Amino acid sequence: MSDLAFGGRLAAAFAQHGQLCVGIDPHPFLLDEWGLPDSAAGLREFGLRVVEATAGRAGILKPQVAFFERHGSAGYSALEQILDRARQANLLVIADVKRGDLGTSVEAYGQAWLTPGGALEADAMTISAYQGLGSIAGPIALAHATGKGLFVLSATSNPEAATIQTARVATGEYAGETVAAAIVKGVNAINRAAARPVGSLGVVLGATVSADDYGISLEELAGVPATPVLAPGFGFQGATFAEVRPRFGASAPFTVVAISRGVLSAGPDRVSEAISRAAGEVSECLA
Repeated sequence: MSDLAFGGRLAAAFAQHGQLCVGIDPHPFLLDEWGLPDSAAGLREFGLRVVEATAGRAGILKPQVAFFERHGSAGYSALEQILDRARQANLLVIADVKRGDLGTSVEAYGQAWLTPGGALEADAMTISAYQGLGSIAGPIALAHATGKGLFVLSATSNPEAATIQTARVATGEYAGETVAAAIVKGVNAINRAAARPVGSLGVVLGATVSADDYGISLEELAGVPATPVLAPGFGFQGATFAEVRPRFGASAPFTVVAISRGVLSAGPDRVSEAISRAAGEVSECLA
C-alpha cells in the first residue's frame, strides 16, 4: 500500500489547514442568493467559486453529488470540472455520494469515485453498509489499493434513522451491539489490519447525535490506528463548533468538521471571509 494512503493525507491536511471541511451544496435558494441560475452552468460557477474561496483557508471539500445529479449529464460534467479544479488546488475531496449496494454493482460505484485518473476521481467517498459491511468489500479493497478513503454511514443525524441504527445485531461477531456500533467496530478492525497511524476507512457520525445513545465507543475510534470521523451537521443543522470536543471526545482530533450552508449563505462576496472565520473557530475549539 502506498505511503500516500488517504488516512495519512487526511492527517496532513489537518496539520496544515485544520479540520474544517467545506460542503459544496448548491441548493436552489443558494444559487438564487448568489445570482446564479439553477442550471448546470450555475452549479459549475458556484462550485468553482467555493473551490477558490476554500483554497488556502481550509483543506477539505465535500461536494453533495445529489445536487449535480439532478441536472443529468450536464450536472456531472460541471462536477467533473469542479473536482479537477479542486485537485489543482491540492484540496482533499470527499464525494458525498452515500452509495450502497453489493457485488459488482457496489464495485462499480467505487470505481466511479475512487479510480485514479477517472473523470469523477475523489480522495474519498461516503458509502452505506446496511446490507452488511462485507457487501462493500470491493470498494474497501479498491480504496486500500489506490490510496483512497471511505466514510461508512454509522449514526446519522436524521431522527428517523435511529430506529435502524440503534437496533441490536442478533447474530455474528458483533451480536448484541447496535447496528451503528457494529459498523464502527468492523471499520476499526479493518483499519487495525491495515496498520496505519490513521486509518483510511472512516465513519459518519452526525454532529447532532450522541455516540453513547448508539452504543459507540469514542475511545475505540481514537485507538491505534485512529478511525477518522466525518461529522456533518454544523451550522444550519444546529451543531456548533464549541461542541466538537465535548461531543466527539477522544476522537475529536480525528474528526472532519463539515459545514456547508453555514458558510455558503454568506454569499459570493463574503464566502472566503466566512470560511476563514469558521476554520479559525474550529482550530480554537480544538486547541
